Amino acid sequence: MAQAEIIIENGRLITFAEGRPRAEALALADGHLLAVGSNADIREMRGPGTRVIDAQGNTVLPGFIESHIHLFAGGFELGLLDLSGCHDADTLAQSVRSHAANTPDQSLIYAIGAQYDLLGKGRPIDRHGLDRALPGRAFAVLAADHHTVWANTPALKLAGILNGAPVSKGSEIVMGPDGLATGELLEPGAYGYILAKTELGGRDMLGMTTGADPVPPATPGQRAADKAALRAGLRHLAATGVTTFHNMDGNFYQLELLAEIQSEGDLLCRGQIPFHLKNFDPIDRLDEADEMRRRYASDWLWSNRLKLFYDGVVESGTAAMLQPYPNWPDSAGAPLFDNTQFNQICMRADAMGLQISVHAIGDAAVRGTLDAFAAARHVNGIRDSRHRIEHIEILHPDDLPRLRALDVVASMQPLHAPCGGLFAAPPKGMILHETQKPLAYAWQSIRDTGVPMIFSSDWPVVPVEVMPSIQAAVAPMDLPLPWSGQRQSLMNALHSYTAQAAHAEFSESTKGRLVPGMFADVVVLSDNIEARPSETLDQVTASITICGGRITHDTTGI
Repeated sequence: MAQAEIIIENGRLITFAEGRPRAEALALADGHLLAVGSNADIREMRGPGTRVIDAQGNTVLPGFIESHIHLFAGGFELGLLDLSGCHDADTLAQSVRSHAANTPDQSLIYAIGAQYDLLGKGRPIDRHGLDRALPGRAFAVLAADHHTVWANTPALKLAGILNGAPVSKGSEIVMGPDGLATGELLEPGAYGYILAKTELGGRDMLGMTTGADPVPPATPGQRAADKAALRAGLRHLAATGVTTFHNMDGNFYQLELLAEIQSEGDLLCRGQIPFHLKNFDPIDRLDEADEMRRRYASDWLWSNRLKLFYDGVVESGTAAMLQPYPNWPDSAGAPLFDNTQFNQICMRADAMGLQISVHAIGDAAVRGTLDAFAAARHVNGIRDSRHRIEHIEILHPDDLPRLRALDVVASMQPLHAPCGGLFAAPPKGMILHETQKPLAYAWQSIRDTGVPMIFSSDWPVVPVEVMPSIQAAVAPMDLPLPWSGQRQSLMNALHSYTAQAAHAEFSESTKGRLVPGMFADVVVLSDNIEARPSETLDQVTASITICGGRITHDTTGI
């Protein structure tokens, strides 16, 4: 009988395996699961060098698959000033002045996590308000959703955009009646000027802002700083029980750095990095996606997916809607691509055999994406594409059955929804029409149609810790009608973070379930989550994370 390198016993295993959904113990060796079964059966595989982990009756799961994050930015932002708790001008001033006093040599004070009520409810954020918060020094803050930056006057001058500057389609440097920038910078084409002045020079966000590599190429010192940010992000993922991540921005540079980290033995999670095509790119750039896929195709680091942004976000009015916003009657947002261009991109990518994932938040964006997927099917024929739509925050009833008809994977984020507890529901008459609310953040309505549902965080937009997202899905806050209840079962929510997520990446035969022969990607939780009240699941953490048979996180001290 084969001897195990690691045995986990006395656990409450949720395997997601047909025929044996529950077990007590498992054994692993050579990076794979050897056996799953009873304590008595698995103990037969114990040898003199076997490490035995006592799960103490706590939940044991397949390693979490985080299906939508931005690793590079997330790792970098772990060390930045977080203003997510600021909701008035006085609190903002206290926080940023204290931080600035401790960083006297920084040319730009750059913070993250801002909500749209940073200066107080109903008060617009502009350069003047930020000037008062930090007089005399350049200060800019990134919105929590990562689609807006607000900058004060010195920061706008530092970036050379106080008098405006060219931006790409869908981005805007908002100008005031005085002919100067107000400080509101919408979307990457506008706030990229500010990112260039941050500690990493915006290289952490290049996979989203341009999809290209640094120009000029990063220096050895810059590469070292960038790898440190990526390593910090990988450690953070492992600490949450994540064993695989799907990045939602990408370029060759990130893959090169991660490949170096892998060669140095520090790649703590498996990762997929997509090719990101922007609306200003020629369609022939898709050839780079093919090269990226050819060059990176291992079980640990791979690229076979195209990422596109169809629109922005509802909070800033940049999400593409089928009707004007109730509080902005002259605007329904705008797609980042025109329909012909977007359809051609999807048709060509589909013909290349690439999986496509599209950021689509507004109901017009979701419809436009579905139209493009349908066009690709019409031209190329039906195949097992598993194309994804990311977010699907607003959905028109007519498009609900189309998701299943087109075999779309729905990739959604429970903590993005107002019922998740992080973001407040918009007041009546703001952002959403009453008719849009029943199918807003409609996880269960979509799941009920048979559409594959995967969950994630969109870190660093919200924390990457898995159990708060699980809690948001299974114990959401009650919202008044016409919002609809979208409560998930615990098993469905966990399935969306494991087996279903593995299917979404075409890896259902190697991960996402606790089955002999599969990769030894396992997480031991700090409690038996089936015995806890659902509204306390956010208190559960990962005690031990194992990826490829290697312990990547361990709080037990054993």
